[in-house]
Amino acid sequence: MRILQGYSGLPVDSRGAVIALGNFDGVHMGHRHVIALAGGLAETLDAPLGAALFDPHPRRFFAPDAPAFRLMSERRRNAILESLGVRQLHVLPFSMDMARMTPAEFVGNVLAEGLGIAGIVTGEDFRFGAGRTGATDDLARLCAEHGIATAFAELHGNGADKVSSTRIRKAIHDGDMRAAETLLGTPWAVEAIVQRGDQRGRTIGFPTANLTLGDFVRPDYGVYAVRVGVDGGGPSIAAVANIGKRPTVDGATELLEVHLLDWTGDLYGRTLEVEFFDHIRPERRFDGLDALKAQIAADAEAARAVLSGLSGPA
Repeated sequence: MRILQGYSGLPVDSRGAVIALGNFDGVHMGHRHVIALAGGLAETLDAPLGAALFDPHPRRFFAPDAPAFRLMSERRRNAILESLGVRQLHVLPFSMDMARMTPAEFVGNVLAEGLGIAGIVTGEDFRFGAGRTGATDDLARLCAEHGIATAFAELHGNGADKVSSTRIRKAIHDGDMRAAETLLGTPWAVEAIVQRGDQRGRTIGFPTANLTLGDFVRPDYGVYAVRVGVDGGGPSIAAVANIGKRPTVDGATELLEVHLLDWTGDLYGRTLEVEFFDHIRPERRFDGLDALKAQIAADAEAARAVLSGLSGPA
């Protein structure tokens, strides 16, 4: 998949695509519905399938101090987009200049003149232009003036409500990783570089890889059954993870600690992708390291049981 930055001075051979337009944080089932519709339009027009998204996310641009909300790493997002048939990804720089564009300016300057697209697909609730004044009927009308085909995906439901990033974030906040996986179409995962910690885990027989979550949405604090991938490898290593402020030993510093089951090696400075499958228990304080050690052993066995039930021996 080609990744193209911006919307000016692009290669001639990148023009003429049908794009799915959105933020695609999480590439959830609703996003996949939009991409599938774009794929059908691309086939009809004999055009390549593309996607376009905004960077930074408009939510972060307008509220830089808002709580962390990211659902997926850029690497994982791009891999999933490519697996869905997307052949070129346009990363549109979101700035105050873009935020102030009228709907007509956005279609004319960005979509028609800049990207040179043949077609565009969004969700039926898409809003664009200064003050979010443009709706899908405006997009259809303005695109038609430039010879750009349009299609709009109905809101994709799962249960009582539409699939949305907001709904997925709530599931993660609640520790409901099974619901998050259903809505995402894949397990929720975070990706980060292993930091050097105090190495206390080694002293009680459970060495952990320590990660900070950065701008990823925060799950409910506690212990989870997870699988881990190292340096871009698929998440295949069974593990148990704790996310929280470690009230037994610290109580102040938020950390994601991951203990890999039946695996040894040096992970410092390496990138881990951690997939969350089930919430084992909430975070709590223990009376000393011996009690904590006993609980971690029980947590590890619980995680092993969860993961074995999902896909054979863990």
